[in-house]
Amino acid sequence: MFAIFDKYRQVFLTGLQSNIVYRFNFAVRGFFSLFHLAAVVILWSAASLGGSGGLGGFSLGQTITYFVTLLILQFFISAFNEDYQISEEIRNGLINQFLLKPINYFAYRFSIFVAARLVSGLVVIVPLLIALPVLREYLAFPHDYRVLLFGLPAMAMSAVIQFSIAYCFGLLSFWFLEIQGFVILSMALETLLGGQMFPLDLLPEWAYAIARCLPFYYQMYFPAAIFTGRLTDPTLIFQGYGIQAAWVIALLLVNQLLWSRGLRRHTAVGG
Repeated sequence: MFAIFDKYRQVFLTGLQSNIVYRFNFAVRGFFSLFHLAAVVILWSAASLGGSGGLGGFSLGQTITYFVTLLILQFFISAFNEDYQISEEIRNGLINQFLLKPINYFAYRFSIFVAARLVSGLVVIVPLLIALPVLREYLAFPHDYRVLLFGLPAMAMSAVIQFSIAYCFGLLSFWFLEIQGFVILSMALETLLGGQMFPLDLLPEWAYAIARCLPFYYQMYFPAAIFTGRLTDPTLIFQGYGIQAAWVIALLLVNQLLWSRGLRRHTAVGG
């Protein structure tokens, strides 16, 4: 057991070193994300004035805090290009090196994913600290420490969901030469149903109930809603944990199914 842990720990450390090389790229991406955040502040400030200072029962500060939290979560748990990397390894035959070795490909890719998100998440804090004097008046984080206790498990499972979906699309390269269409469709659904365009609690009640049953809700909105105090009822939070865990298990099973079926179609040449 310790040997297995040490094996993927080494993969994580290697991924950490390789991603530190691209820390400047992550920093630039973080700085440019501030322009998007500025547009969000302007847009929702105008909406708040038009709505007598309230947005679906939340203040402007709570809404801006929500979008700042989304920005941080994107760099800590979003799967940026893991699907394309997996696709490239399958199409170029690089995946062959893992087929005859005692390495679980999912665990290998997930270790690299965690390393990459750790680097990008820590780097994005730099531009946010620089922008903090401007953002401070808009931020309204809850003072209850329990949001961290509730939010961190949701964040961890969200990362697994994010990676598992990207992993699924990457494995589609066993059947399709190009997966870009699938990835773009998934990104569009995640943007809309994951709360990245607007907080999902602004939806009609029936639409919000449907969204809570989909995996996109748990990719980003669920942990962000907990961290920012939009979701405070422990009963609803634990219900969310249950649905989120069910999606984690379902996606892991789909991953295993695609992997086993895909290997039957794969022809290993070279590698």
